[in-house]
Formats: sequence, C-alpha cells, structure tokens
Amino acid sequence: MSCGKHHDTPCSQVLDRVYTYLDGELDNDRIAEIRKHLDECGPCLEEYGLEEAVKRLVAKHCGCDPVPRDLRSKVLSRIEQVRAEMVE
Repeated sequence: MSCGKHHDTPCSQVLDRVYTYLDGELDNDRIAEIRKHLDECGPCLEEYGLEEAVKRLVAKHCGCDPVPRDLRSKVLSRIEQVRAEMVE
C-alpha cells in the first residue's frame, strides 16, 4: 500500500512494522519515524487505527490464554516464508 506521496519512511515499511509499533517493541528512532509518517499519511493512519482496534479486540477476548514463548518467532518466520514465495 502506498498513498502516492513521498515520505522519509515508505508506507510499506510503516505497515510492516505497525504491530511491533503497537506492541512497543521498536527503538525510539523507529517509533519517531512511524509517528511522523502517521502524522503525514492519512491512509496509513487509517490502517494503523484498524490494526489497533483488532489488537484491542483480540486482547479483550483472548488475553487470558497463555501464549507459547516461540509463537511470535514462528509467525514472523512464516510471514517471511510467504513473502519470499510471492516474489518467486
């Protein structure tokens, strides 16, 4: 996704990092980049809002179940695998 405007941080990079941003897993420089982008880019801000709502909904209804420690790495690994397959 891209809004068609130039940004210091491309829309695709912001949207790839939106969950790590929501989870507070980025360093201060990355947080500042994403905040700046969201301030400038309406489509990404809208997508961020949707993702934030989904995260809250999942946390509300599934937050009490224990999550395996390696789940995040497995999910990220699978995402990278699917992306690589899409490029081929």
